[in-house]
Amino acid sequence: MPESLIHLEGVTKVFLTDEVETHALSGIHMDIVKGEYVSIAGPSGCGKSTLLSILGLLDSPTEGSYILNGRPVQGLSLPERARIRNREIGFIFQSFNLIGDLTVYENVELPLTYRGMPAAERKTAAMEALEKVGMGHRAKHLPSQLSGGQQQRVAVARALAGKPAVLLADEPTGNLDSKNGDSVMQLLAELHKAGATIVMVTHDVRFARHADRTVHIFDGRVVQEQMESDPTRA
Repeated sequence: MPESLIHLEGVTKVFLTDEVETHALSGIHMDIVKGEYVSIAGPSGCGKSTLLSILGLLDSPTEGSYILNGRPVQGLSLPERARIRNREIGFIFQSFNLIGDLTVYENVELPLTYRGMPAAERKTAAMEALEKVGMGHRAKHLPSQLSGGQQQRVAVARALAGKPAVLLADEPTGNLDSKNGDSVMQLLAELHKAGATIVMVTHDVRFARHADRTVHIFDGRVVQEQMESDPTRA
């Protein structure tokens, strides 16, 4: 069995509001190995996004352990968490989250500047990532000059540029029409084929089939796991 890139043991998340306890996650156990493509599925409010936030070190579990790349991360300080996020995790959000007054190139380059990476290295990494998603020719455009599908490709390039250990995609097709959604899913399939580890939250059963494995969550618990064997998958 290959070593886990991500290992969750008994992860629980409780939110306290007005003295009411909401158990968003209850005793999640999960292993994701390097190079795997996992989709996380379930109805709205089941805990999918909370789980992705914990995987991305945007939130901490109330209980349980999270080991990323062989290192326990649940008890790290905020600066340490930010550093690991910047170096080891690539985020792809539903709403693109591009900065409107920066060019496509500058959007992709920005996270690399936080690493103190030299300008020449940043340029190479950013342009390689843009070429990989087919957006190199749009490097000088602003996000407002792009379609939704093109903006999401730029967001994927931004996630890729730092060569993260894992890509976390939160409903990456949620704001796209079906044609652009299919195009972005095909791009993720190609990245997976090239060796990327991907964890994706999606409501869409068709898109879940692109993954190697789907983890179904209901009321904060893993209720089913299935291996995907769709013959049409890239």
